[in-house]
Amino acid sequence: MHPIRQAFLLAALTVSSAWAANTLTVCTESNPDGFDVVQYNALVTTNASADVLMNRLVEYDPDSGKVVPSLATSWRVSPDGRAYTFSLRPDAAFHSTDYFKPTRKLNAEDVAFSFDRMLNPANPWYKISTGTFPHATSLQLPSLIQSVRALDSHTVQFVLTRPESTFLSTLSMGFASIYSAEYANQLMSAGKPQELNSKPIGTGPFVFKSYIKDSTIRYSANPAYFGGKPKVGQLIFAITPTPAVRLQKLKASECQIALSPTPQDVLSARGDTGLRVLSSPAFMTAFVAMNSQKKPFDNVLVRRAVNLAFDHASYLSAVFDGTATEAVLPFPPNTWGYARNIKPWPHDVAAAKKLLAQAGYPQGFDTTVWVRPGGSMLNPNPRAGAELLQADLARVGIRAKVLVLDWGELIRRGKAGEHDMLFMGWAGDNGDPDNFLTPQFGCAAVKSGTNFARYCDPKLDKLISAGKASGDIKARTQSYLAAQKIIHDQAVWLPLAHPTLYAMTGKGVSGYRVNPFGRQDFSRVSVQ
Repeated sequence: MHPIRQAFLLAALTVSSAWAANTLTVCTESNPDGFDVVQYNALVTTNASADVLMNRLVEYDPDSGKVVPSLATSWRVSPDGRAYTFSLRPDAAFHSTDYFKPTRKLNAEDVAFSFDRMLNPANPWYKISTGTFPHATSLQLPSLIQSVRALDSHTVQFVLTRPESTFLSTLSMGFASIYSAEYANQLMSAGKPQELNSKPIGTGPFVFKSYIKDSTIRYSANPAYFGGKPKVGQLIFAITPTPAVRLQKLKASECQIALSPTPQDVLSARGDTGLRVLSSPAFMTAFVAMNSQKKPFDNVLVRRAVNLAFDHASYLSAVFDGTATEAVLPFPPNTWGYARNIKPWPHDVAAAKKLLAQAGYPQGFDTTVWVRPGGSMLNPNPRAGAELLQADLARVGIRAKVLVLDWGELIRRGKAGEHDMLFMGWAGDNGDPDNFLTPQFGCAAVKSGTNFARYCDPKLDKLISAGKASGDIKARTQSYLAAQKIIHDQAVWLPLAHPTLYAMTGKGVSGYRVNPFGRQDFSRVSVQ
């Protein structure tokens, strides 16, 4: 071979190898709903948007259990607990892409815009939203936040209508990401507001490049990231709904990290010297929501009968294979305020039949059970779990038809309340019990759609609100203990499991950790 041509080929191979070595490919479980995270509540959407592209004023550190600075360097709270004043960092820059070139760095105007669009019906962005701002609505932010205003270019103040002990931690949630007001104005002026959802801009560690549904999402490292440029130059989400295929791709080095493995895949990976298995107890709960606004699930006796009919032990063994614990209440038992005196419903077929007869259904009834097609960390084997529930219900006379719906359709129709029974899961964003109570059992959350049981009880709603209003953890605990008793006695859910979160990586991956809240941080990950 000619020396010059040989040198050229060697150089090309070196560049190609360097690019590949500088790319992190993550096998994920499903498509995001979009990239305008405020419009959605699915964790997979938060992972693909808020976690990689954006930042919040504050973040929650799971190691210390504390809220820590992010876009805000510091904050102060007024003596009456109603005013929060944040000082913004001066070096946070929005992404520069082929579709947007920022003329300034982040300032207080961006923070005010990000919240006004969710809270103010007169805001043009509020009016054109295709979603319902589910988190903002379920957390009752429109009635909580009186105003958000820029005191100067790097100081922003939130004034609340009432003290709210959970407010600061709420600002660490994905939906509280800060958007560029300048980019939003550009899109609105061009008549292309929908591109906020398809061509996202943030301040985060990675910059959006492209998205092909059912295939890939591509990102590049943000060289101007205030937290330091990520260690990998390219990030790829390889959308792979089937867990077994995610494991195969990992073994073939087609991805370096595989999320949401099944228990069986975890066992397989542990036997492979070329792979690593990482884990963390999850601040999550898998459950079946019974639509309390539909007959016969509007009857508490029916809901109790479903809980009595369900064989928890068989379900946990078949679906989680020892990688989860039985769920009794909405949040895990290591959460403060957990009602340890409340015991699980026993598996009692005879008692379930008796309750159904008392409710007026001695011959049972027909219903449907909705479930997603692909496995996830909260439901490793959806089909098997649904069929186990179907069999348990059949033993007490309830004839359930299992319907498998695409994840996006399941979420959309479930939020609209079209379901009878729905396999679902919820991940809290920090260690606060309210992360489960307000979004899943508050009356406002029925409207937003995150309350999948569609259960609204004024007494329960009052207890949840009282728990948030107090700054005293003992008083909050008393409110939450009483709230959990109502939730259990009314059999609002069929609680399933508290899973252990797992991820599998190749041996060359370092710096990746499993977050107990299901959030993802790839900014510190390197690939050898």
